[in-house]
Amino acid sequence: MSDSPGRVAVRKTYKLFIGGKFPRSESGRSYLVGDTNVALASRKDVRDAVLAARAAVKGWSGATAYNRGQILYRVAEMLEGRRDQFVGLGVPVDEVDTAIDRWVWYAGWADKIAQVYGGANPVAGPYLNLSAPEPTGVVGVVAPAEPALLGLVSVLAPAIVTGNTTVVLVGEPGALPAVTLAEVLATSDLPGGVVNLLTGRPAETAPWLAAHMDVNALDLTGVTDPELAAELERGAAENLKRVLRPVPADHDWFVEPGLARMTTLLETKTVWHPKGV
Repeated sequence: MSDSPGRVAVRKTYKLFIGGKFPRSESGRSYLVGDTNVALASRKDVRDAVLAARAAVKGWSGATAYNRGQILYRVAEMLEGRRDQFVGLGVPVDEVDTAIDRWVWYAGWADKIAQVYGGANPVAGPYLNLSAPEPTGVVGVVAPAEPALLGLVSVLAPAIVTGNTTVVLVGEPGALPAVTLAEVLATSDLPGGVVNLLTGRPAETAPWLAAHMDVNALDLTGVTDPELAAELERGAAENLKRVLRPVPADHDWFVEPGLARMTTLLETKTVWHPKGV
């Protein structure tokens, strides 16, 4: 028992989540959140996470939309089972419930977004001209600090449901809900490398993520410093990354999110095919 006289409790150390595993930061750095140690990610950790995300792209984007939807729904099931744990971390009950429901909402779109966003194009000639959405690839994400759990889910789920893989930077305020969510993802049939989560100081690690040549898109939702946001956009321009800009401080995360986050991280492939006789 942790309250036994003279006994010193074993303090849990939360690690990073890279490639489906939980490594320590290569620098060995950590910081305290309450009485809990949390890993402090470095530039090398960013590179490792991007490498893991890139390796996972082929398998995850090649999975059927139905299968991706199943896995996202499984995440919601596991999150429901650990609902009280998130509440115990200080996440409000309504936020936990909305985060669970949001996983289910995006799971339902997995095999429907192509129907809405793709289609047949009218052309003059004996051809079929079809446009179909495809994932962009590796998406770097700076998660919003508040609401910690719902904000993270709201930027993560739309990125992965369509077949992208992610490297997510989470700041100190939302670290514990984020690393606990990583434990949920690790036990939810999600392939390793689809989600890579780095805790620490996004202002320190985000420039390396923005400038990385193997990252295809950048979501700056959680960036609150305009100068940092501009710096990250300049870094992203080096290889023409798609960029989602920060949201207003009064953004309401509890309203239905719409399709914009999914469609922004999709590319459209158009195919010509002769009509059969």
